Amino acid sequence: MLLCDIGNTSYHFLEDEVDYKKDTLTFDPSSIKEEIHYICVNPKVKTILKGLENWIDISSKLDMSKYYETMGVDRMLASEAIENGIIIDAGSAVTVDIVKDGVFQGGFIYPGLNAMSNTYKNISSALDYPFNFEIELNKLPKNSVDAISYGYLKTLYSEVVSHDMDIILTGGDAKEFSKIFPDAKVDENLIFKGMKKIISRSSQNI
Repeated sequence: MLLCDIGNTSYHFLEDEVDYKKDTLTFDPSSIKEEIHYICVNPKVKTILKGLENWIDISSKLDMSKYYETMGVDRMLASEAIENGIIIDAGSAVTVDIVKDGVFQGGFIYPGLNAMSNTYKNISSALDYPFNFEIELNKLPKNSVDAISYGYLKTLYSEVVSHDMDIILTGGDAKEFSKIFPDAKVDENLIFKGMKKIISRSSQNI
């Protein structure tokens, strides 16, 4: 089975248990001739794929009534993959979604690392620091780099741990965020697990 999760910058493929990525600006999806199931949050790529019969959009098989209208399909698929827990998808944006007994409870969106880093830099070049994920979040900082890191990370950390649930990290920056959530499980194929679940459910209903 060939699966693909398409974001703003890359096609993320899973073929059997091997995953790899292709750049959305240079990859030609018509080069793939076999059947492929996908989700896509990239409007330009979505338009291209509509003309390719072997590319099957999994979002059409989702029960959208379980989620809210403008919610990204990638967040829906990640939520489908688990029964209980908090999902932190650390990508261009950081999305946080809560699932209890297989039911989506709600979530929120937080700026990703690059977006927040650019925000600080745009305020002042004196705030142009990388985030320190080794920071102690139980102690107020006394230097600029830690003050920036604390302001960004403590807010997210406090909200997530307040729900007292298992945490699942996914997305390109998952390993960075695992430094402040040391008990979290990192699952880079979480969305693919949700895709497989939807495909299996759909085939049983035929």
